[in-house]
Amino acid sequence: MPINDLPALSILRTKMQWHQERQRVLAENVSNSNTPNFKPRDLIEPKFEVGSGKVDGGAASLPIARTSASHIAPDGGDPTFDQNRRAGFLTRPAGNAVNLEDEMLKTSANQMDYAAMTSLYSKSLHLLKTAIGKG
Repeated sequence: MPINDLPALSILRTKMQWHQERQRVLAENVSNSNTPNFKPRDLIEPKFEVGSGKVDGGAASLPIARTSASHIAPDGGDPTFDQNRRAGFLTRPAGNAVNLEDEMLKTSANQMDYAAMTSLYSKSLHLLKTAIGKG
């Protein structure tokens, strides 16, 4: 079995490729911040099934956990928190909806996440080399 076929390394590679593509999309948003009627875009983060290495691109919502009886119970409706929902955004008179502060925060977070993935990937390769006696 080639080393590239290992599920952990495959997941890390997929995640790094996603971060690279997201950086391109976020850079387009910033570069079009003065383009009339431009709507910012973003990518849905891939989800991985534990143990199988399969990738799912759908967005998920997080259930609210009530860990103590003294916590306030959620009122009616769906007791979930959708991490991808936006409360609203400003649209300028020209129809442009790019918020540079949000885009720069996303870019910075994306860069840090990519750095973490590359570090994990290189450390995983080093561990494998050590395990087979090459490191």
